[in-house]
Amino acid sequence: MLSLTDRETAAKMTPDNHDFWFLPLGGCGEIGMNMNLYGHDEQWLMVDCGVTFRDADGTNGSGYDIQMPDPAFISEKHEQLQALLLTHAHEDHIGAVAHLWKRLRCPVYATAFTAEMLRRKLAEHGLQDKVPVHLVEAGDRIQIGVFDVEWIPNTHSIPSPCGVVIRTDVGSVFHTADWKLDPEPQVGHHFEESIYRRVGESGIQAMVCDSTCADQPGHSLSEGALYDGLHEHIEKASGRVVIACFGSNIARLHTLARVAAATNRHLGLLGRSLINTASAARATGLWPSEGSLVQSEHLAYLPRETLLLVATGSQGEPRTALNRLSHDSFRDLSLEEGDTVIFSARAIPGNEKSIEQLIARLEARGIHIMTPDKSTKPIHASGHPGAEELRTLYSWIKPQVVIPVHGEKSHLVAQSALAKDCGIERQLTGQNGDLFMIAPTTAIRRNAVPCNRLGVGKKSLEIISERVTLS
Repeated sequence: MLSLTDRETAAKMTPDNHDFWFLPLGGCGEIGMNMNLYGHDEQWLMVDCGVTFRDADGTNGSGYDIQMPDPAFISEKHEQLQALLLTHAHEDHIGAVAHLWKRLRCPVYATAFTAEMLRRKLAEHGLQDKVPVHLVEAGDRIQIGVFDVEWIPNTHSIPSPCGVVIRTDVGSVFHTADWKLDPEPQVGHHFEESIYRRVGESGIQAMVCDSTCADQPGHSLSEGALYDGLHEHIEKASGRVVIACFGSNIARLHTLARVAAATNRHLGLLGRSLINTASAARATGLWPSEGSLVQSEHLAYLPRETLLLVATGSQGEPRTALNRLSHDSFRDLSLEEGDTVIFSARAIPGNEKSIEQLIARLEARGIHIMTPDKSTKPIHASGHPGAEELRTLYSWIKPQVVIPVHGEKSHLVAQSALAKDCGIERQLTGQNGDLFMIAPTTAIRRNAVPCNRLGVGKKSLEIISERVTLS
């Protein structure tokens, strides 16, 4: 809750009909727990409402496994909040909705797969019949209060992501959310250059843009480029093969289903979140048609050389399937010497130590390890744009201002430098709690709103006195 002084400050921070504001409460200056507000004419929109997870080795010292931004600023005036827009179904974009909706009490807008993933989370909290979830499709354009919102098809490492164009009488913004320019996303919709160009021609003042790989040269790999590398390693393996990847990557599962069929292996999924995501994909018509899944309890009865398993835990998270396999504590299966674990994922910054410990435990048991760095062919593709993709999108959207988000300080700074090099007029680099004024003037008010974190306690959400800063 806000203090009396903070409440007075928050009450005064209400945009009038001349203002168009952007206020990140999470995800700006850090990777994870995205929460963004846009304000105009005494109304607000929220874009995404996500969580982050404690480091596997507990180095952040908070003691809370699940954390999220504190929405106190907007929950104190939730009657002004017109809607929550969800751009895609990753945990760092939708994972906090079930925890925080009672404080927000607003309609939610999402595409079908994202809405299906959210529905399952709401059901766990007894909210499935209480939260008004409105289905939208890429290309829809809807008036929500004073905001004209258009859903723009993106590609990413999860099905059917969208950016949003938010237009007001005094200004417009393109909020990219997570994206890449993938010509072969394998599942869900594609991006369309013509749509991006049309958005740019309509006039965009500010682009609030994903910065995760802004410091990486070139272009991200396509999901369609991974089959050969994964097939080669799996075909050579003599025992069981376990693929460690992000549980939400349905496109990767499509590829692995094809490889399983080509190498005469049975495909199995290990980990609750992975099984749940596959179920949501099936419910929305996105599940691969090749082959069928082997139930976890049957895996121990099948010959080792016939199994291709996909497991959660590529980041070394403590309660995931791969972590339990490394400790030989997974209920339905034990790995043996000569089995292979392939990491079809890269480390999220901060997880390096826990991943190293995980690999060391597996290698100590005689299990072969393959990582993207060791493979001569690609076996992982990032879901975020490299520098060349950013340059391309700038040329299509032609924003007056670039506001980097979704990244640590080095990523934000890298994108600002890139935008400047591309001739973008202004770059505004800030952090959670900074107020970015898009209209009538372009400026930043530093530390405009207090930004705490909330941790999921045993009985309730509890405030963590922790704030990410760029200094």
